[in-house]
Amino acid sequence: MHEMKIGEITVTWFGHASFMISDGERHIYVDPFVVPDNAKKADIILVTHDHFDHFNPQKIKQLQDKETKIIGPFGVISKLGFGIETKAGGRHSFGNVKIKSVEAYNNNKFRAPGQPFHPRGLGVGYVIEINDIDIYHSGDTDDITEMRQLDSVDVALLPIGGTYTMTAHEAATAALAFKPRFLVPMHYNSDKYGISGITADPEDLARMLAGKGIVVNVLKPLV
Repeated sequence: MHEMKIGEITVTWFGHASFMISDGERHIYVDPFVVPDNAKKADIILVTHDHFDHFNPQKIKQLQDKETKIIGPFGVISKLGFGIETKAGGRHSFGNVKIKSVEAYNNNKFRAPGQPFHPRGLGVGYVIEINDIDIYHSGDTDDITEMRQLDSVDVALLPIGGTYTMTAHEAATAALAFKPRFLVPMHYNSDKYGISGITADPEDLARMLAGKGIVVNVLKPLV
């Protein structure tokens, strides 16, 4: 299964960190790096940061029409040449869709001493409220203080691949701190998309959280 439903909301995993969130009428895409050719046009596109496996201008052009709202941090908007710039703490409302940008960064994953793969300020995560359901897409991050301060998250989309982001164990530990109702692992086993070195078993995450009050939905990538 490549999607989960919560109330009237469907969360679809295309692969890697690419998702569509829809209530049947509106379609919100997050990090559309991996998108099927027949994907519906976007009402809102959210990009967490400007690394190639999250920010794909060609896919954005495929999904957008003249009404599409595009939101991203400085690096994304400056490269794209249009859209709404955001940073952690930013809030955006479109009808009854409310979006909050939150911190996303590494505190223990480094490309070289003192050089994190994702320094603070490079990217963001998003909390998307639609039809009174809060969905948190963490972006590329470690287990950070700001994540642990989230509350009332219904669905958390968390990376587990390690190397550049949290491992499955770190994601489980973080989730136990802010207690989402549902957790969907992402950003792992992405070799077919050209991203190596992030191998993980999502069932490890499910086992670690079994009986802890958090439902882990292991989805299969659509693309």
